[in-house]
Amino acid sequence: MSRAPKAKPDEDLPRADQAPGAPHPRETLQLFGQDQAEQDFLTAYNSDRLHHGWLLTGPQGIGKATLAWRIARFLLANPPAEDGLFGAPPPVTSLSINAEHPVSHRIQALAEPGLAAISRSYNDKGKLRDQIVVDDIRKLNRFFGLSATDGGRRVVIVDAADDMNISAANALLKMLEEPPARTTILLISHQPSRLLPTIRSRCRTLRLGPLSPQDMQSALAQAGADLPENTDHLAALAAGSVGAALRLLNLGGLQIYSELIQILDTMPRLDRQRAMALAEAAAQRGAAEKFELLLTLIEVALSRLARTGATGQPPQPEAARSEGSVLSRLSPNPQKARAWADLSAEATARARHGQAVNLDPASLVLDTVFKMQETASR
Repeated sequence: MSRAPKAKPDEDLPRADQAPGAPHPRETLQLFGQDQAEQDFLTAYNSDRLHHGWLLTGPQGIGKATLAWRIARFLLANPPAEDGLFGAPPPVTSLSINAEHPVSHRIQALAEPGLAAISRSYNDKGKLRDQIVVDDIRKLNRFFGLSATDGGRRVVIVDAADDMNISAANALLKMLEEPPARTTILLISHQPSRLLPTIRSRCRTLRLGPLSPQDMQSALAQAGADLPENTDHLAALAAGSVGAALRLLNLGGLQIYSELIQILDTMPRLDRQRAMALAEAAAQRGAAEKFELLLTLIEVALSRLARTGATGQPPQPEAARSEGSVLSRLSPNPQKARAWADLSAEATARARHGQAVNLDPASLVLDTVFKMQETASR
């Protein structure tokens, strides 16, 4: 375990840059499975080619924010140094900074003057905004106006840069075009295509990839997660994302997907009682997160059905007991694969539209299950 002591927050409000049930990225000192990205940054650092803007990209939940906070901790703990009597210092080989280092303690206490973290903020009514607004970015003007501590560095983390509205993005672009001295701006992006091309062009990219099952287990253990006996199912559904794995564990996603596969196993006749129970569970009060997860898992099942027919064999590892035999029976050839792929696109569009217009969740789920039955019957 390599987790820093927890800070004492001023208020118990959810944070936009923290996954539910997971420690905040600043609390996680060790990063698993992203050695190449770390080495790419260190190569630039050791070569005196430290760019002022960095874009950390890759799927959600694979450690981009943890890497950003590691970089911030590393830079603030290593202020710029001039070559001395004995020449330049030896190359640095790791971003790791001890949890007892003063910078680590200040970051944990949210008291590091050289660091600014930007994420979606709360409005005057106490509601979390769905975008990073221009006022969030303009706060950096005061931050940049302050002298760097002891002549050292300043670091900005924007998590996630994808959340910026156009005014916020343009305000940040101006800062990237004329960066303050000794400042490093770290932009976390799950979908870099959503960013302004001019922002992307002014940043150097660090690409992070999905974690291997072994690295994901290590990261989950560090986060204090209770792992299931069969971690293969979790690895299959999480697709190398620690964030996705924590969501599955916290919301009972493994059990939901297992029930979905068992309902598929009754097709083409369909066990309507089980289907109704699944739909009603999604419609319960306070079950909004589980409803969203169920829609995601339906998309996963449809995708794995399409892949089975297209390749002639079910994906490995299985994401639920007996999944392979169920998928193989329902999607035995490329023609059936096309039917499942078409349904996936249709169901996803219908589900998102239904959410937008506040359709009854149970009706939305049942409609999708009946469409699946129709496809299985063809």
